[in-house]
Amino acid sequence: MIRIYTDGAAQGNPGPGGYGTIMKYGQHEKEFSAGFRLTTNNRMELLAVIIGLEAIKKDGIPITIYSDSKYVVDSIEKGWIWGWEKKNFAKKANPDLWKRYIPLHKKFKPKFVWVKGHAGHPENERCDVLAVQAAQSGNLPADSWFEMNME
Repeated sequence: MIRIYTDGAAQGNPGPGGYGTIMKYGQHEKEFSAGFRLTTNNRMELLAVIIGLEAIKKDGIPITIYSDSKYVVDSIEKGWIWGWEKKNFAKKANPDLWKRYIPLHKKFKPKFVWVKGHAGHPENERCDVLAVQAAQSGNLPADSWFEMNME
């Protein structure tokens, strides 16, 4: 089984933000993180999931994703994204990321587990550190879609 642990952070909402992702498969473990100069917490929570799924090289392995984001977990596990997709994400936040996520969901069919944030879960705590460090790393690139579509 592949286990993906994720977290997102934004200082200010919007503000500088980042994501942290940890992937575990057997004895292998890999960390991913990046930051953006202006973004939101929800975008970073969702991007953390996407980055983990995009890094998978083999099909057919069960995947469980652990996230402290009710926004991400509920949107997927309660099936809200399929209604949003039918309406082409009209008046919904982050359509660019949801459209990037959906093919990955259909390919890998991950299971989601919500974990309470800042409650001592080791991988969630590490993802939080990665996300915050990325957000504070300075000289951050643009979250281009977000900056172009801010109102």
